[in-house]
Order: sequence, then C-alpha cells, then structure tokens
Amino acid sequence: MLLKKLLVWSLVSVAAVNVAQAQNAAYPSKPIRLIIPFPPGGGTDILSRLVAQKLTEANKWSVVPDNRAGAGGTIGITEAVKAAPTGYDLVMGQKDNLVVGPWLYGNLPWDPTKDLVAVAHVAYTPVVIATSANSRFKTLADVVAAAKAAPDTITYGSPGNGTTIHLAGHLFEKAANINIRHIPYKGSNPALMDALAGNVDLLVSSVPSAMAQIKAGKLRPLAVTSAARSSSLPEVPTVAESGYKDFDVSTWYGVFAPAGTPVAVVTTLNTEINKLLANPETKAAILAQGAEPVAMKADQFSNLLKTDYAKWKGIVQSSGAKVE
Repeated sequence: MLLKKLLVWSLVSVAAVNVAQAQNAAYPSKPIRLIIPFPPGGGTDILSRLVAQKLTEANKWSVVPDNRAGAGGTIGITEAVKAAPTGYDLVMGQKDNLVVGPWLYGNLPWDPTKDLVAVAHVAYTPVVIATSANSRFKTLADVVAAAKAAPDTITYGSPGNGTTIHLAGHLFEKAANINIRHIPYKGSNPALMDALAGNVDLLVSSVPSAMAQIKAGKLRPLAVTSAARSSSLPEVPTVAESGYKDFDVSTWYGVFAPAGTPVAVVTTLNTEINKLLANPETKAAILAQGAEPVAMKADQFSNLLKTDYAKWKGIVQSSGAKVE
C-alpha cells in the first residue's frame, strides 16, 4: 500500500513539474500588453514603444503598447496592479509614478514595493533645463541672474505637479536660491509645445521628451541635472558644473508586473529585455532618444525601487507638493 501511494505521489509530482515546465516553455502564448501610464509623445511612451517593438522583432512575440494616462502616471500603475499576475499585463514604470507619486497621492490603493514585482530596468535619463532657441537665456547663469533681478516672473513648464521633473526644478530653485514659477502640464508634449511657442520661459523635461526639438535646433538646452553629462548631449553642462555642487537628479524607466507573477515568467522577461539592451542597434536607438540604457537583474532593480522609494519621501515632503 505504501509503495502504491509513493508511486502515485511520484507520478503526480512528475505530472505537475511537466505541466509547469510546459506552461513556462509556452510563455508567451498570446499577446502581452505593455501599459504606458503617460500620454503619447513623452519619454515614457517613446521608450515603451521601442521596447515593445524590439521584443516583438527579436522574439516573434506580440507586445502591444497601451496608453493609460492620468494622475501623474498612477492610473496606469493602478490598472497594472489589478491585472492578473500571469505575465500578460506589464507596465512601464518610472520614478515619477512609483517613487514620487505614492508620497503625493495619499489615497493610492497600492504600495509599489509590495504590489508590483520589478522585471527589468530599461534606462535612466537626466532631466534637462531648456528654453526656446530664440530665448534671451543663453546659459543657466542668465536664468539665475534674471530670477534674482525679478523674482517670480520667470516660468517653467513641467509634465505635471509632483513629477520627478517638477521636483528637479524645485530643487534647482532651492540650490540657486531663486523663485521661479512652476506651470504644470498634463504630460511632456503640451509643456514642450508651450516652451517652443514662448508661453513659458523654460522647459524642465526628460531628455527623451525634448531630444527631437533639441536636435532640430528649436530648443536650447541649458543644463542637465545628473551628476555626469548625458552621453546624448555631451556638450551640455550639468547643473553641478554650473556652480551647484553635488546637484544630481535623474529618473529611471523599467518594466514591472503585478505581484505574484511567476518567477519563471519574470526571469524570461528579464533575460529577453537585457538581451535587447546589449544589442548595439537597440542601445543606439535608446541613446538617440537621450536615455542611457542600463541592464539589471530583477533583484537589483527591486532594490533600486525600494531605496529610491524611501529616499524620495523626504524630498517630496520638503517640497510641499501634494495632490488630493
């Protein structure tokens, strides 16, 4: 009897392993949705569509971008959190909606460190402070001098209140001891259009969102906010180089899945996305958008999220930014 039970248990176990292996081997067996939590045209949208396209081309998968914009990117994250943890609903998250957003919106029904699983880091980008090509401002020093001569008269546009980009502008105000007026927009593209038209004096933006207009000569970059110069804009000085020591603000982008997504699926996605980031063609495409491709293992990316989540709580609170 005991031998019979052991045999049955063994057969059941082998069958379970075979089923699990078959499921893992079959992934993906249908289209994967990649939620983009911001409108078309911004940095998140550009990188998301690039990743979806390259995964589709390299692996014959079907990865479908799906813009779900609103509330600083938190609407798209909420949809991803509520999705079934099967690997067929992913989201492109970044510092704005996963690290800054939760401290701005006091009633979010999720915690990024508990309700999502980090899949793959894609890229990071500095924030760029820019102005229209026909602006009176030629350097960051020009902006500071004008702001000190006439406080609260210079305006800067950002993709929205409380985004990392807005807070980069806020932190620069504090570092330079100036008072400039923040004009929040609903996404990067509307802010960019108003900066080009001269309706705001400055644009504070991710590099990918502004890169096309910089290349076209319509937008003049004054400084980037990262510790080191952007490899996409090597001639543009950093804020730190402009006289504000240790200034360092950048944002990252990466793919996440709902908590509970099978480890095997996360591993598959991480491996394939990291392969893309090592591909010279994909690297060049990301760099051309003004972002810096950086591959990480899933646990490394998870640690980055947790570290930044704790760090930016104080930054957001000190800024006074809040969204009800």
